Amino acid sequence: MTGRVVVLDVARLEAAHLAGLVGQFADLLRESAPDDGDPAVARLVPPGYADDEEAAREFRALTQGDLLVRRESDAGLVLASLHDAAQIPEDPDDPALLEQVEITLDAETAQAWLRTLAAVRLVLATRLGIVEADDHEHDDPRFGVYDWIGYRLDGLVAALDRED
Repeated sequence: MTGRVVVLDVARLEAAHLAGLVGQFADLLRESAPDDGDPAVARLVPPGYADDEEAAREFRALTQGDLLVRRESDAGLVLASLHDAAQIPEDPDDPALLEQVEITLDAETAQAWLRTLAAVRLVLATRLGIVEADDHEHDDPRFGVYDWIGYRLDGLVAALDRED
């Protein structure tokens, strides 16, 4: 994927909402640790050994700090790439609010987006109690954000898989 560029078209309002979610995710990473009892953060640092609790604990102790720092760094790249697109006008009736803006992602930033969107979706799934794909009511508005992140993630994967 070296040198590959992906261009996303999003509404300015959508970019602002996405920046808000990623910002909250970055705050969560800074303010929490997997061993503080937050199941969503703990889920971001999966056990290295499913059948050996002691080895899994040791593995987590050795890797969780670096993994969470990388996740925070990825979130920072996503936020930086969203910065201009997420600037919304003060007037809620301004048509610029719904205008489509382009976000250009280089290979490194696109990978950061993939990891960050997947991690945000994982946190949301944990918070909402989603374990299986159909574990939620499709008409419940709280799950709209979860589905929207999945839609954006799917679109990004498809764009990166294209052989143009």
